[in-house]
Amino acid sequence: MSATPRSTRSKQQNPGSQSALRQLNQQRIIETLMGGPATQAELARQTGLSTATVSNIVKIMLDSGLASAEPITSSGRRALNVRLNSNGAVAVGIDFGRRHLRVVLASLSYHVIAEESVMLPLGHQAEEGIRAAVALLDKLLRESGIERSAVVGAGVGIPGPIDRRTGTVAQGAILPEWVGINILQYLEETLQIPVFVDNDANLGAWSEVTWGQHSGVSNLMFLKIGSGIGAGLILNGAPYYGNVGITGEIGHATIHEQGLVCRCGNRGCLETIASTTTMIELLSRGEDRPLTPADIVKKALNRDPATLRVVDDAGLSVGRALGNVANLINPEVIVVGGPLAGLGDILLDPIKRGLVRHAVPVIGETTTLAMSSLGDRAEALGAAALVFQHAGIRKT
Repeated sequence: MSATPRSTRSKQQNPGSQSALRQLNQQRIIETLMGGPATQAELARQTGLSTATVSNIVKIMLDSGLASAEPITSSGRRALNVRLNSNGAVAVGIDFGRRHLRVVLASLSYHVIAEESVMLPLGHQAEEGIRAAVALLDKLLRESGIERSAVVGAGVGIPGPIDRRTGTVAQGAILPEWVGINILQYLEETLQIPVFVDNDANLGAWSEVTWGQHSGVSNLMFLKIGSGIGAGLILNGAPYYGNVGITGEIGHATIHEQGLVCRCGNRGCLETIASTTTMIELLSRGEDRPLTPADIVKKALNRDPATLRVVDDAGLSVGRALGNVANLINPEVIVVGGPLAGLGDILLDPIKRGLVRHAVPVIGETTTLAMSSLGDRAEALGAAALVFQHAGIRKT
């Protein structure tokens, strides 16, 4: 697959110390080795470092277990072939939500080394969320015994459209406080590693064809139902980004012409009918506290009549919107994710009814509808996979 989101690179800083310079050089060698094993001479050519520098850094990596080496014969001469160990290079996946932050560390073998999520205050500023991400990343690295130099990059998911021309968060994001910020540049300057940013629904789609059960699917749609509703698309085996990178805004499809005014300015958008925010507002009446998405799942599984009705109405509206999209792109699989994934068939059944009713019959009958098996980890795992894709590393 191709068409990765654009990454910016932090401008090279004054190293300030020998240790900082060594860490920077080690990062360059690790990035080179992510493409496959190489001799020390090849590493020197590809990185532009001297053979002495490469030799010293490779020795450090061998001693620390980041890499392994074996003698080979290259061009009739004995050489040392260096390869990264499975945990020798680590990708970071960061998922920012309206109220949450999740960070995962993953190895080249697509193994989750560590992960943790924390709550963020509603309406948090970008600076606050990014500080929390840095603190959580440092905590996971420290607890896992992983050197920061082993981190080769971070994929980051944002709940809103990303303008790929500028790297900024575009109008319509669930985090309005982040709109207009050059998130790529800000993150790279703060994290000091290469960063790849994408919309969270796009990363959900990416996770399903890498970490999930749909690796052989070439045309897949991932629908995230949360505070907002968005879709990520894999078309003909590659992520689809359209003209400027703003695609999958299915949450702003008009369902009722005279419905509630949406935050986008239109009326009756799907998001005003089927988002978890709307469900919470409807079901929290008479409660002693606002409900959470987890409460909705629990009440529905306990067959609470009001909750079942709200979920059924939402599912039918989602299915109607999906029918229009399915008629246009004819996906093989539609995967539903987000915090309501635990509802299973309680949510999938009304979505399927709405899809079949509003899609062309043959499309409705042949489109597979499934709940994500990755739960609330999907976006963060997709973010880590984004780093692997940039390095050309596929799951084996």
